[in-house]
Amino acid sequence: MVARLHEKYRQEVLPVLAERYGRGNLHAAARLQKVVISMGLGAAQQDQARLEAAEKELALIAGQKPVVTLARKAISNFKLREGMKIGLKVTLRGERMYEFLDRLITLAIPRVKDFRGLNPSGFDGRGGYNMGLIEQTVFPEIDPASVTFTQGMNIAFDTSAKTDEEARDLLSMMGMPFRRED
Repeated sequence: MVARLHEKYRQEVLPVLAERYGRGNLHAAARLQKVVISMGLGAAQQDQARLEAAEKELALIAGQKPVVTLARKAISNFKLREGMKIGLKVTLRGERMYEFLDRLITLAIPRVKDFRGLNPSGFDGRGGYNMGLIEQTVFPEIDPASVTFTQGMNIAFDTSAKTDEEARDLLSMMGMPFRRED
């Protein structure tokens, strides 16, 4: 079964992008390649239960098991040693990526308190976009009553677009609610 947003991309977004940016071949138009969801868990150094709870919640949100990230260097000011567990990340591709993006746009972002649009300056100059969420409870998969601590996350969108303008067009046509810059 094809994800609803993937079908929208193929039917509506792809032809418009190919025409707008002069791509003769539809396969040369910008597309979403992957979505990476990451959580930094500095407090998990002392509390292993916090890491396990965050791992469960991120698995519910993403639909697949996250990878534990380890510290590459020791930093004494942060009481950090090389090899300590300091975060989680999940890389989504294909149908899972489109399903997550659909849930993010239609369910999670509208639940953010005082939301006025996504920051349009989150593009990296090479077609990537980064956004952050302050807490995990905006996702309907997470039961707010069972959450012991709130945890923010970073969501990175990797596109095949060459410019920020092309990536912004792709994501806004997919439904991302960007704030106007006026």
